[in-house]
Amino acid sequence: MFEVREDRSPQGPTKLLAERRTYLDLVAQGMGTAQACRVVGINRRTGHRWRHGRVSQAGRNTGRCSAPPSRAEPEVPVPDRPSGTGLPVPVTRFLSPEERLLIADLARAGHGPREIGRRLGRPASTVSRELGRNTDPASGEYLPHTAHARAMARRPRPKPGKIATTPELRDLIQGMLDDRCSPEQASNRLRRDHPDRPELHVVHETIYQALYVQGRGELRRELKAALRTGRTQRKPRGSGEQRQPRFTAPMVMISDRPAEADDRAVPGHWEGDLIISENGASAIGTLVERATRYVMLLHLGRSRTAEHVRDALITTIQTLPEHLRRPLTWDQGAEMARHHEFSIATAMPVYFCDPHAPWQRGSNENTNGLLREYFPKSTDLSVHTPEHLTAVAAQLNRRPRKTLDWDTPAERLTTLLTKTS
Repeated sequence: MFEVREDRSPQGPTKLLAERRTYLDLVAQGMGTAQACRVVGINRRTGHRWRHGRVSQAGRNTGRCSAPPSRAEPEVPVPDRPSGTGLPVPVTRFLSPEERLLIADLARAGHGPREIGRRLGRPASTVSRELGRNTDPASGEYLPHTAHARAMARRPRPKPGKIATTPELRDLIQGMLDDRCSPEQASNRLRRDHPDRPELHVVHETIYQALYVQGRGELRRELKAALRTGRTQRKPRGSGEQRQPRFTAPMVMISDRPAEADDRAVPGHWEGDLIISENGASAIGTLVERATRYVMLLHLGRSRTAEHVRDALITTIQTLPEHLRRPLTWDQGAEMARHHEFSIATAMPVYFCDPHAPWQRGSNENTNGLLREYFPKSTDLSVHTPEHLTAVAAQLNRRPRKTLDWDTPAERLTTLLTKTS
């Protein structure tokens, strides 16, 4: 067995031939990089460099390696186990045919995974997985040669993805992505809509991998479109000084809002805000119902004066039934200077958030982030017609939501209206 050298000082590129040869032998036998590096006594970066080649400074931008990957030498013989089984020390993570023969004999003799693993020098979990995966389904018996053939058939990589090999699943996921659903929403909705069809169940990480890997043709969507923020780093948020109230009519703060609005048990409480274009030239009003996350959009065009916003809010709110007209929560934007007139016309009180506290309108802030997929900040928002805003709101309202146990806002609102009627 290889012995780690006692002299740990840097040896240079020509002094580690024995370590390099032994490391490559262990990797060729199936041992992982980290474990092989520990056995040989080298840094993991050194192992990666020996295995994959060294990238030169001149080739960092081109991806070319100045030193090609090394080839593995012939296998190094390893001694027998101390247990006296006659089997080689398990330097690989794959079971050998001899080990599978011993597993079959011991299992037939009535030994459990722990005892078999102790005799093999393997974890009990390895034996348990082996018996579970490779037991013959017809006879229910563990047949070592059949088990080895089954394991070898599963080993080749890369494997075709579940999405690529199931056209129905691919079409369902593609349709939900085209409808602006996130991978997590698509995954959970498929599991809920098809509980008895495991071939249509897939975790959201599998969808992300199908999006990340280019060229497979599994899903036709750019990664940037799947990541709604479009950012790779968090955006720092600064805190400014407290600003003074700007309205002639006194504001009622969110701390005075009824407790029933906080737990979202009673429908009809709304949160509102504006999404504004570049330079503030145009805007769209947004309303979100707190219990169902139902979205309504206000067409404002190029005017976001207090009077215009007041009139748009009144027109939109009056389309709702009486039991869905409960308090409205807004920030302290100047567009709500006529809030008292809105309250008189609709019988809906308006509560204002504290300055620099967007989390007090969390549902509305989240919805505004979703809406930026449709209405980027650098675009003119006045070009969108009321009909287009209605279509966008309808698409958001038919997205399954995790917070609604994968119901859609439209489904939740329809249920509420049905119960009330």
